[in-house]
Amino acid sequence: MNNIWGFTISSARVIDYDKNDRSFAQYMTDTVPSSQLCIGCGGCTATCTAGALTDFNIRKLQMLVKRGENREAGEQMHKCMLCGKCLLVCPRGVDTRRMIFAMLKYIDNQKL
Repeated sequence: MNNIWGFTISSARVIDYDKNDRSFAQYMTDTVPSSQLCIGCGGCTATCTAGALTDFNIRKLQMLVKRGENREAGEQMHKCMLCGKCLLVCPRGVDTRRMIFAMLKYIDNQKL
């Protein structure tokens, strides 16, 4: 919608959890229980080598999975370099490397 000030207002991004496929999130909970310990502090993202070189963001990736936005998560997964730095800095002990491997396995099986 245009107005006299020369800018447009973008529409709100609404997430309808009831319509999203949460099977990926359930798979992650069952396969890597420590993934539920994440508090979203961002330590993993801050130390991520792939994140420094690309637009990869492990915190965003995990949030996409929890929301059921599987296609978006699938597009990001193969950017991870599996260096394990995120595992070393996680204050909650989330096994992020195992989590990435489980996500890759799920995505390859589901052809997301």
